[in-house]
Amino acid sequence: MSTAIIRPAWHPISIGLMVLGFILWWPLGLAMLGYIVWGEYLGGSADKAEHWVSRRRAEFREHRCNSRKYRARYRHHHEATGNRAFDEYREAELNRLEEERRRLEEEREEFAEFLRNLHMARDREEFDRFMAAREARRHNDPNGDHSGKPDGDEDERS
Repeated sequence: MSTAIIRPAWHPISIGLMVLGFILWWPLGLAMLGYIVWGEYLGGSADKAEHWVSRRRAEFREHRCNSRKYRARYRHHHEATGNRAFDEYREAELNRLEEERRRLEEEREEFAEFLRNLHMARDREEFDRFMAAREARRHNDPNGDHSGKPDGDEDERS
């Protein structure tokens, strides 16, 4: 659940800002309309947005390459030249390039997974450090106050 005042949904504040945007300058209203309609898909973080876009591209690519129309157009575009040796060479090169594209796509996905794991490890480390500091404060508190509020003397990091 989002606690933001302006959420990408059909709420009175969002609708009011959209109408106001159209009144002041139509591109503002259009931008607000786009935010209301698609903001939930792209919002949150750059990782979420990139994941969403990558998933849509992969779906499009899969659909396009599997469609009969595309295959027919592709074959028509690369008709035989009449020289059998050249046609075999061209087919072999196209297959090699396609395999290279697939390999590079797999490497990109592996790297994205590596980065996600790296971010998760960093987040886990920061959380563990926070919990250790919190536990240390609990054990060192002479008043027995276990409220978990940080002392004013500690160096706070953001």
